[in-house]
Amino acid sequence: MNSVILFNKPFGVLSQFTDKGTEGSARPTLSAYINEPGYYPAGRLDKDSEGLMVLTNNGALQARIAHPKYKRPKTYLVQVEGTPDEAALEALRKGVDLKDGRTAPAKASQVEAPEELWPRDPPVRFRKTVPDAWLRLTIREGRNRQVRRMTAHVGLPTLRLIRWQIGDWSLNDMRPGAWRWASETGA
Repeated sequence: MNSVILFNKPFGVLSQFTDKGTEGSARPTLSAYINEPGYYPAGRLDKDSEGLMVLTNNGALQARIAHPKYKRPKTYLVQVEGTPDEAALEALRKGVDLKDGRTAPAKASQVEAPEELWPRDPPVRFRKTVPDAWLRLTIREGRNRQVRRMTAHVGLPTLRLIRWQIGDWSLNDMRPGAWRWASETGA
């Protein structure tokens, strides 16, 4: 029996099956895409972020994926406002001081704009006078909005954030809103 689902969470979707927000709100949740009883997210991805989520029906596996003590690498493609210099990238690589403490060192590099990406709805705001760039950032923690806070700390506010990989699991060519079964070997 399969115990892992890989899901490409679209922008604006909550990473839970029900919306516990304000009365009458109709924010989209995982239930609009996945109807497999007993499966729960192993970790979260904020509403404004896109990309890979892993869901499982195995509690021990869920802990191995999501709990920070297991230091599972998570790789993100990050569109930032501004042009990164070597000092900003080196700061991310060494770890930066946030309000909740210093982050662990990250792998950080500037990359070309990914060709395989889907358009975001709504589109990222574009300003002619402000350049943007793409980073590939791998972290082994999972603090609340950590990647966004890290890039902002080095003067590169995040415009678009896509989780591309968790451990050995990757989005590959999966489109937003799509999901597929996977083996536990990515853990």
